[in-house]
Amino acid sequence: MAVRKRNSDYQESSIRVLKGLEPVKQRPGMYTLTDNPLHIVQEVLDNSSDEVLAGFGDNITLTVSADGTITVEDNGRGIPTGLHPTEGVPTIELVFTQLHAGGKFDKAEGGAYAFSGGLHGVGVSVTNALSSFMHVTVWREGRQFDIGFADGFVAEPLSSIPSPRPKRSTGTRVSCRPDPKYFDSAVIPEQQLVRLLKSKAVLMPGCTVSYKNEITGSQQSWKYDGGLREYLLAELTEALLIEPFESEGWADDDTEGFANGEGASWVVCWTEFGALTRESYVNLIPTPAGGTHEAGLRDGLFGAMKSFMEAHGLMSKGVKLLPEDVFARASFVLSTKALDPQFQGQTKEKLTSRDVFRLVSNFVRPQFEFWLTHHMEEGKKLAELVNRQAQARQRQSQKVEKKRGSSVAVLPGKLTDCESTDIERNEIFLVEGDSAGGTAKQGRNKENQAILPLRGKVLNTWEVDSDRIFASQVIHDIAVALGVDPHKLDDDADLKGLRYGKVCILADADVDGSHIQVLLLTLFYRHFPKLIAQGHVYIAQPPLFRVDVPKSGRKPEKKIYCSDDKELKRTLAKLEKDGMTLEKLSISRFKGLGEMSEKQLAEAAFHPDTRRLLPVTLGDVEAAQTNAVMSLLMSKGEALGRRTWMEMHGDDVELDV
Repeated sequence: MAVRKRNSDYQESSIRVLKGLEPVKQRPGMYTLTDNPLHIVQEVLDNSSDEVLAGFGDNITLTVSADGTITVEDNGRGIPTGLHPTEGVPTIELVFTQLHAGGKFDKAEGGAYAFSGGLHGVGVSVTNALSSFMHVTVWREGRQFDIGFADGFVAEPLSSIPSPRPKRSTGTRVSCRPDPKYFDSAVIPEQQLVRLLKSKAVLMPGCTVSYKNEITGSQQSWKYDGGLREYLLAELTEALLIEPFESEGWADDDTEGFANGEGASWVVCWTEFGALTRESYVNLIPTPAGGTHEAGLRDGLFGAMKSFMEAHGLMSKGVKLLPEDVFARASFVLSTKALDPQFQGQTKEKLTSRDVFRLVSNFVRPQFEFWLTHHMEEGKKLAELVNRQAQARQRQSQKVEKKRGSSVAVLPGKLTDCESTDIERNEIFLVEGDSAGGTAKQGRNKENQAILPLRGKVLNTWEVDSDRIFASQVIHDIAVALGVDPHKLDDDADLKGLRYGKVCILADADVDGSHIQVLLLTLFYRHFPKLIAQGHVYIAQPPLFRVDVPKSGRKPEKKIYCSDDKELKRTLAKLEKDGMTLEKLSISRFKGLGEMSEKQLAEAAFHPDTRRLLPVTLGDVEAAQTNAVMSLLMSKGEALGRRTWMEMHGDDVELDV
């Protein structure tokens, strides 16, 4: 066996510190989409939109010049140009040359931006970093200010002249030319750009959004007075089943748990055929991948529709209604305002704020219940469509069940099974210990989520033959509950007896929980590998910490859950940057799942829109390499090998003590 030579040239000088915008230039894909420059142009457009959202300005113009320069101009307040009180450089220079600098962090009462598109703080500084040149002009305080950049650096220092415009005329104009070397294509898709501009006009009633492209000759302008309804009806091509459901809901000072002004407006249409239109936004930022606000809309519609159908005897006998039955033929436009939105990744395509799920759902459900009560005939038509969807879904699931078969051995008494027989939807959670199992039984959705508490130690099965693993009662119970016999990856086993589409390992977030995860993953990889190969095995990630954040200004009191130490550090750093004194925070560390309330565990592990589930896959690594690593870690005869490995890599480990 060849021994790898260790590199002895790893010295203090080997550590590089990337400053300013260098991280963006070296790894642009971490900060923006690199298919084309549309996203970095959108960052400039979002700044102008945030001015309108904050109540300033009513005009935005985007121009594509013949040389490819993109110019965005608005009549908002204008970016501040004076010296920053702590950094000692012009504020406008900070905005365009420093990551995590901007007015959107100012969320306090009377802040510059109460509602804006997120708190990543990389916006236009990323645009500057990835542009060959940028020029910014600001009109405010009766003067015109200009500053120029090249490759992210200041090329023309800030200058000032008396404004040629009327003194009350304020605004910002940003011109940039994206550098082609950072993108797969330097051409911005005009259709996507026009759609983005058009949606901004829809979401900002009274604002005129104009577009001019000197390359293609296109020139358009939008100003919508009909808002979301007018826009959605223009997008749909099929006849509507019923009149659109359009409404809104906003928090006030008496709304518990949310800040004044948070909420949403929406319009929903149902059609029997044709393509669907589904668009959602958070603080005017488009979220094409959806998120918790869309999940809240779906939950509110389902709750109201189910209540209406039960109250008026419209439920089909023998059919159990599910959210997808109500949502399957729904088109919608949803515009949400959240004080502190959290997104997945820098491109902000998916909202992950758990509180927004409850925010939207709590407004949608009562509004839709009221609408259905006052539109009885429309509600009955919709109920017929929903029943047809449910019946079709149930017929399909029955076909799947019949094909796979449902006969299993006597189920273990510790198993708390679910009600559904739809294998595609059913989930089983292998839970560590009886205490956590009791909480899990209360927090789960009993319709499609089963709980199997694991009592006693999980056996290390790496060196145990398949015909001997059932000597362990824990493993016997797991196999019988799943309905699958032990097998090899190349066996003809087709998992026809599998009773659950998702097999979820739910253990504590500490080291002991990780140990149990490893033992269960060893069991599945060694003796039930097709469960992994076919995508049935998942790891649930419950939180290890809870941060209690007190009320501050417009921000209500809230609780933030963190899955590990790294996420806790990121959360504390973000709260500190937002102006929160860390001494005022209360940080709790969960000793185990049993310490969590059923509501907390439901949100963290069971609700599909707020939980974190990691799929387990075999990946691209060759089986021989995987087996070698597993043998090193799990074999009894590899104690010396493990010790050597730990001596080599022990310094890379973060201890949890």
